[in-house]
Amino acid sequence: MSTIISVENLGKKYTLHHQQRESYTALRDVISNGVAAFGRKLLHPFSTSRPQVPEQEDFWALKDVSFEVKQGDRIGIIGRNGAGKSTLLKILSRITEPTTGRVKIKGRVASLLEVGTGFHAELTGRENIFLNGAILGMGRAEIKKKFDEIVDFAEIEKFLDTPVKRYSSGMYVRLAFAVAAHLEPEILVVDEVLAVGDAQFQKKCLGKMEDVSAKEGRTVLFVSHNMGAVKSLCNRGVILNNGAVRLDSDIDSVINLYVNSENSFDSAGNDNINCFENVGIIASGKNSFITNNDNASLAVRINVKQNRNLNCGITIYNSVGIPLLSSCMLDTYDVINIGISEYLLELPIQILHSGNYRVEGAIWDDFQVYDQRECLCTFDVLRDDSKLEINGVGYKGYLKLPFKWSNQ
Repeated sequence: MSTIISVENLGKKYTLHHQQRESYTALRDVISNGVAAFGRKLLHPFSTSRPQVPEQEDFWALKDVSFEVKQGDRIGIIGRNGAGKSTLLKILSRITEPTTGRVKIKGRVASLLEVGTGFHAELTGRENIFLNGAILGMGRAEIKKKFDEIVDFAEIEKFLDTPVKRYSSGMYVRLAFAVAAHLEPEILVVDEVLAVGDAQFQKKCLGKMEDVSAKEGRTVLFVSHNMGAVKSLCNRGVILNNGAVRLDSDIDSVINLYVNSENSFDSAGNDNINCFENVGIIASGKNSFITNNDNASLAVRINVKQNRNLNCGITIYNSVGIPLLSSCMLDTYDVINIGISEYLLELPIQILHSGNYRVEGAIWDDFQVYDQRECLCTFDVLRDDSKLEINGVGYKGYLKLPFKWSNQ
């Protein structure tokens, strides 16, 4: 396969400006500034001056990034928030220019980066389809040939002649993805924006991306926190951390490192004095998935070397990136003990629908975040007590209330 994207020593620098003086001070600012001053006094008891904040500083969102993409590759780009994923996609989509390095791209690029990108709010859905096609360099006849497929895929026929500014975020994303996938770009770039859509439509999008790559030989770059979706779609992965490439390898190796690495992907550059050692699911069943009949727990193993009001918390997300449940250890324990310890959290399987779930976690105290992971582990739930779910029909809503109907 020929090289379709070449990225060489790519860097992107932003200049951050700091406000030195506030023109208006509210009571809450007086209180918060007083608390901040008290905290500084505790940390630096002999300091008499307030630390000077520079008026501006340079921030490198990407640093010396290099890789090549072959025609037909399906690449998952993963990393925690602030790792540089969206900045990289914006450069590849020619939305922003790099500060250093260069990018060579052969072919048309269709991008779906964030809700609102690429559509004119005052134009109708119909008009925006033709506008996007024209931007991609397609003639009117080519666009008309694909028009019915786009409308059918997006499921917005009734609203086709409505200005898109009146669309819901879900409708917007359905149309935007349908346009990007059907107007035959050589390269399809998709960011986490699909999380706005419902689970059924996300599955439909993943199937379409697989089709355009496997059957039509087009290239896909996909950013997502849903490791199940990344694994099912992509054959190769790139981990970004602090704006640099941590690993570029086959998708299994990349996901394994991202999920199981003992070293966190920490954009703040902390030393991870306190960190996650291992996180996984313990279930009573023998399947690779959890059923409604299983007793299941989340086992969290942490290495605590220093304890200053330390807290550890997790959040469970569904497959479209919606946070469902959160819990902190200090809800149960007054103190998290120093040393390597394992804690168990009972999973509320009875309120989870069938699907793929991701566990995010952090360890922090009053002063800093020591370890933060967007994907500590993933798990699948497959219920057999719901006729709708057995038949592949999804429920509305994100949680299943464990109530029973009764006939009075």
